[in-house]
Amino acid sequence: MIIILKKNTSEEQVHLLRQSLTQKGIKLHESEGEQTHIIGLIGDTKSLDMDSLRAHPAVEDVRRVSEPYKKANRTFHPTDSIVDCSGILVGGGNFAVMAGPCSVECEEQITEVARAVKQSGASILRGGAFKPRTSPYSFQGLRADGLDLLRYARKQTGQPIVTEIMNTEHLELFEDVDVIQVGARNMQNFELLKELGKIDKPILLKRGLCATLEEFVMSAEYIMAGGNEKVILCERGIRTFETSMRNTLDISAVPMLKKMSHLPVIIDPSHAAGISWMVEPLAMAAIAAGADGLMIEVHNDPAHALSDGAQSLTPTAFDQLMQKVKSLLPIFDKTLN
Repeated sequence: MIIILKKNTSEEQVHLLRQSLTQKGIKLHESEGEQTHIIGLIGDTKSLDMDSLRAHPAVEDVRRVSEPYKKANRTFHPTDSIVDCSGILVGGGNFAVMAGPCSVECEEQITEVARAVKQSGASILRGGAFKPRTSPYSFQGLRADGLDLLRYARKQTGQPIVTEIMNTEHLELFEDVDVIQVGARNMQNFELLKELGKIDKPILLKRGLCATLEEFVMSAEYIMAGGNEKVILCERGIRTFETSMRNTLDISAVPMLKKMSHLPVIIDPSHAAGISWMVEPLAMAAIAAGADGLMIEVHNDPAHALSDGAQSLTPTAFDQLMQKVKSLLPIFDKTLN
């Protein structure tokens, strides 16, 4: 249920309304924009009488919300959320590009790529330290050593870093990470999501391979329900019957998620297709669809990458892509951050 307040309502009237609601065990989630002030009611609202609420002098209207997600719901928060990633803004017209290797392999590799992507315009450095792989025999990442190398690269370039967490046992290792990524395989790891809800750090949540959009947003709700509302949604392709590419990019997810939720939405075109030459057209489509950013894999030597070389761009190819990104963004009222 949401309550839409009248314009120019006195703070005393709003305070009395809040007080009457909290006394009934209702949790409140407020969103105040230039034109509207909304109070979202979270909890058992069945006993609340809508006509009585409408009669309150501060209330313009009362509506019930049928969707199971509340904090992530655009109805509760009509304006786009902006997530601050250590000074880099994502959402609300701010467009961010996260780029770097699938896996951190060594100091030379990560620093070379970090410098290259920053020079081309990427604002956040991505890199995997803990790597979930389909095969137990594949490279699993450098783990804690990989996190140290990411921090070293950040020191060299000044870029915030984003990297994937695997389970709650590693939370202490991620205290100095700017943005924590939850991968597609962990989208419904609810215990992990609940723990991430307790920290004050941006969370990049990737959509599961077979998840519906409502399931995706409900996973974000788990994090937000714990108190952490700094969530960025990432569409990275879903599993379909198509076999010519790794996954199928659900480009329609961008406008639909924007309708469902106020959270920023970015696209990972690298994982979507798993083919390097497809990254550019998918990135262009993401911007046109309204995405708030891109996550792109870049490797200085893709042919010898320890993971996902086939979908990684070279620094030169990434620079060419960024020139097109920069020329396209103003058409859609986006600013590269």
